[in-house]
This record gives sequence, C-alpha cells and structure tokens, in this order.
Amino acid sequence: MAFRLRQIEVTAAGREIVRDRAVAGKLLVVGRAADSDIHLPDLAIEPRHATIDLRHDGRVEVVAAAGTLGFGCDGETVTEAVIDPATGAELRFGSYRLTLSREADGTVLVQVRLADREDAGGSLEDKLGFSLGGVLPGKRRVAWIVAAAVVLLFLFLPIGSFLTRGSGQTVIGDSSWSAGKLSLAHHALEDRCEACHVNAFVSVRDATCKGCHKSVGDHADHARLAEARAGGPLGRQFLDAAARAFGREGAGSCASCHIEHQGLARMAAPAQRFCGDCHGGLKERLAHTQLGDASDFGTHHPQFTPALVSDPFTRKRIAVSLDAKPRENSGLAFSHRLHLDKLGGVARMAASFRGERGYGARGLVCGDCHRPSEDALRFKPIDMERDCEGCHSLAYDRVGPIVRRLRHGDVEQMIADLSVSTNADVPLVGDRTRPGIQAQGRPYRFAYAPPAYNAALIRGALSRDGICGECHTPSFSGGLPGVVPVTLPTRYMQQGWFDHKAHKGETCTSCHLAEKSSSSGDVLLPGIASCRSCHQGEDAAKAKVPSGCAMCHSYHPPFAAPGRDRLARN
Repeated sequence: MAFRLRQIEVTAAGREIVRDRAVAGKLLVVGRAADSDIHLPDLAIEPRHATIDLRHDGRVEVVAAAGTLGFGCDGETVTEAVIDPATGAELRFGSYRLTLSREADGTVLVQVRLADREDAGGSLEDKLGFSLGGVLPGKRRVAWIVAAAVVLLFLFLPIGSFLTRGSGQTVIGDSSWSAGKLSLAHHALEDRCEACHVNAFVSVRDATCKGCHKSVGDHADHARLAEARAGGPLGRQFLDAAARAFGREGAGSCASCHIEHQGLARMAAPAQRFCGDCHGGLKERLAHTQLGDASDFGTHHPQFTPALVSDPFTRKRIAVSLDAKPRENSGLAFSHRLHLDKLGGVARMAASFRGERGYGARGLVCGDCHRPSEDALRFKPIDMERDCEGCHSLAYDRVGPIVRRLRHGDVEQMIADLSVSTNADVPLVGDRTRPGIQAQGRPYRFAYAPPAYNAALIRGALSRDGICGECHTPSFSGGLPGVVPVTLPTRYMQQGWFDHKAHKGETCTSCHLAEKSSSSGDVLLPGIASCRSCHQGEDAAKAKVPSGCAMCHSYHPPFAAPGRDRLARN
C-alpha cells in the first residue's frame, strides 16, 4: 500500500466525519474530474490539475499540469514541489487543503479537507461588515414580506378593482392573471379580460361567446351531445365530473373545444382523435342516429351519402348511399356522353362556333359549360343563355330583319309567343338541324302552320324533338302545357367540404365518369374508394395526403359549414 487517503468533512454542528481509503498505486491524480483519485469539486481547479508521485527514494513529487495556475505549498504558489513525508507539508488547491505525512508503517497519508473560513480570507464577522447581511432582515422575514406583497398586488388589488370599478372601466392588474397570449382571432381583447370573464372566478360561459359569435350554431343538440358522450373511459368521466364541480359547463360547451391563451397564432384544427372519440362508436350510444360510425377516413368511414332530388316537382332531396347506385330526377334530359363525344355532331357544331364561343377544335370539354365560381372552390350554376344557347337556339320566327326568340324559363310566355300569328312561308329557324347522332339531319319541329294549329305548335315545341322538349321533360298537369321543374344542386354533400381548387392538378374525368353517362339521372360523384387512392387517415404512414376529419368536415353545421345549401333552379 503506497497511499492512504483521508477525507475529512465537517457537519453544520461542527462534528468531523472521517473516511479512509487505501490506494495501491504510486501515482495520484488531483483534479475536478469525477474519476480523479483525489476529487476536489471546485471550479477553481482544473479537471486534471496535478499529480502526486511516490519516488523510489521515499519522497513525494507534486507536479501541476501545464496551463494551470499551480498550487500552494506551505504558503507559496508553485508549479512543482518535492516533499519528504517524514517532515510533512501542506498543499493548497482552491478551497481545499491537502496535508502530507508518513505513518509508522511507511504509508504516505494524504488528508483532504475544506479550508477554514478564516483561511479563505478573513473571519465571517469581518466579511459581514462589508455585506448587506448586517442591515437586512433575515431570510424568513423577507420571504413573508414578499409573499404578502404578491398576495396584495396580484390578488386583492385586482379583486378590489373588479368589485369597485365603474361602467366601462378596466380592472387594475388583471393582466398579471393571464395564462398566456390570446389567439389572433381574439388579440384585440388582450387588455380586456372582463370582455370574456364576466363573473369573477367563473369560467367563460357559452352565452358570453355567443354574444359575439351569433351566427355560429351548435354542433348538435346539447342533450344529444351529452348522450353521445355518456360512459366512456373512467379517466374522462372523472375529468368531466371535476370540471363540473368547478363550475365549468358540460360537454359541447365552447370552452371544451376552444382553448384560449395558447399564444398569438391561429387556432389549430382539431385532431382526428377529437372527432373519433364520439363518432368512432356513435351508434352504440345513439341507436337512433342516422350517422354512420367514423374514426379514420382510410379504414373506418361510411360510403358517401349525397342528397339527391327524388321529386322534381317538390324539389325534395333525400340522402342515399352511393353503394345503392342511386338515380336522381333533376327534371332535365341530358347526355354527357353525347356532348363530350369527339366524333359526334355536337363536336362538329361546337367547332363551328370556335370564334364566337371559344370552343375547341375537337368539340366540347367540361370547362366550356362548368365555370368555376369566383373563389374557385365550386362551380357556377348552369346558365342557358351563356352555356347552352350557342347550340340550342331559342329562335322561332323572323319578321323582316328581326329574329324572335323564346324567353327561357317562362312557359307562359312561350305559350303566348307561339299563340300569335306566325309567318307560314318561312321556317322558324331556317334549315338548321338538331345536333347529335340521335337526330342526325332532322330539323327542329317548330311548324309551318297557320294560326289554326297553334295548339299543335305548342305541343310540338314541348315534344322530344321540339325546341323545349329536347332538354326538358314535358308536363301537361291539369291539361296545361309545361315542363318539369329543373333542380341542379350545386352541393350534394351538406356536411362535407370539398375544394376543387386544391384538386386542379387532376382532370375532371379522373373523378367524374361523365364520358360514359347517357342520362341526366346518373349520379356522377366519385365514391369513397376513389378518394382513398390519395387520401388516407391522419395517422397513415404511406398516404399521399394524410387527412384528418377537419379537412372535409366543419364542427358547426349546417350554416357554419362552408358553402351553404344552394340550388340552381332553371
């Protein structure tokens, strides 16, 4: 055994604690590093400050590492020293004192202890004379004074100001209670806490929110919301009970979803799990609901159920799943395939109007009739004069240089116009023929009839080959001539949001099979399988477009959802 290390520590009561440790090697490392033989945790000491080497002649050589400030040896600062343990010496490293001596068995004893306060630069009493400790109250008293000041300034002052303020006056010191910055939508209320927190120590109420947000509807009836959230995990039930105990309104309240003081930013869309907690197993809790269970668009979502026109006279619409291959009755007779056929008569007629209407050389395309709305999200309703009359003329007579035309959409006016005397020697629209392979080379049936046959003329106009009956379904309700009302919905799925602008990279026919449709009763909406080719659930790892519920659905239906239910009636 070459060295014995003796660590001496002093407790607060002045009692010494001594720990001995034997070291077999002949070289000791002194430093701040934890793996040093003599570990001295002092920032004034380098990690590898010095070495203590036991030489063959029995003496000890102490050498400071390069770059250090050395060490103290018997009151002098040196970088190296040779010490005879029989005589002994005292070394100084920062705030630590090392004493070297030799024991009776020849072992070199190294005692390590913290230097006394007097040795560190004067007595404690002398130091207190140059500090604030001698004139300030004790730490305990200062702590009580600061705590009282905090309670007075940040509790009693705002409460007193709230209770005594006049009308229109703000509360003094209420900003110290703020949990954080308001969102961008409410940033103007940053210094007006009382605008939302109307009653002291009461959470924000729905009535306060609706004072400004008058047009925002509830997600559902409050009783149904409570029924839908009944049961569930015990943890959620406990949290709901605790919230109610502290005066918070129940499930479905504004504050249960819209959490404020989260920073100056836009409110983030709710995560998929937020919706899936209720809608994932909704039918188990609400057996009478017509909504299908949904928690993930890619794996757990019902087929789309568009609202289709079932009765064109009453314009009643019913929701039908696309899995049922539904048909709609819009009151219009129309064939997309006929109009998009590049080799048909419609294509040849459209090509003849290229300069006037801007049609392509190879016939019609979807964009010739379906024109985007100003916001590019949806499409404008079809307009007869703008989109159809280029090919489907409403001219029926010519009086000198004047061409007489029917007024579209007004059957009574059509009856009145065709009931007057017409020129029996001139065709109503010349020799113009109807487009399309169904009526190739056949003229419009207007009539070369004298006034005695006006009833036949009107029926001819409403017939399948007539100027009206070519696109409209005739109706002779009560013996009066007319047409079935046309209802063209601009929005089929009332609770869903779709942005055509975001899909401008796709072609129309990649989602809508219009080129194969020969009837206006065809529902040309893509099914859920088509959408899933790109869109998968929010957590899908390989989806082209990870899609949460909020991407397509609004929480506040129906009038808060984008694109209200608008019907184009022609």
